[in-house]
Amino acid sequence: MIYIQKEINLKSRSKGIYLITSEILSQVPELKNIRIGIANFFLKHTSASLSLNENVSADVRKDMENFLDKLIPNEKYFMHNYEGEDDMPAHIKTSLLGNSITIPITDGKLNLGIWQGIYLCEHRIHPQRRNIVVTLTGTD
Repeated sequence: MIYIQKEINLKSRSKGIYLITSEILSQVPELKNIRIGIANFFLKHTSASLSLNENVSADVRKDMENFLDKLIPNEKYFMHNYEGEDDMPAHIKTSLLGNSITIPITDGKLNLGIWQGIYLCEHRIHPQRRNIVVTLTGTD
């Protein structure tokens, strides 16, 4: 069995939804050593999310962002606003979307569907640096 855990850093980004599959894979070359296994990606933050979704059209990411903003707008009635009016809405969006995803590994690659990619959903207006704990388990 192979057990690998490491923390990777993502580049700073402002509010938006970003396809980050390639950025993650470039920092996890150990993936190629696993024949059959599981990859877990855990985002260590409470104001950003991870999601698995459409990897081709940027319109999907913009539509998701617009929908989330309409569903959970930055409102003055939120009491928790230590870091600005986007603070509590960011926490709610993170709770709805989640901060981890698990993907099967097959023959050294993430076994994603043809149209699937990993999204970083950044809910804060100002650029943030984000870290992901990657845990790989499997057989060689």
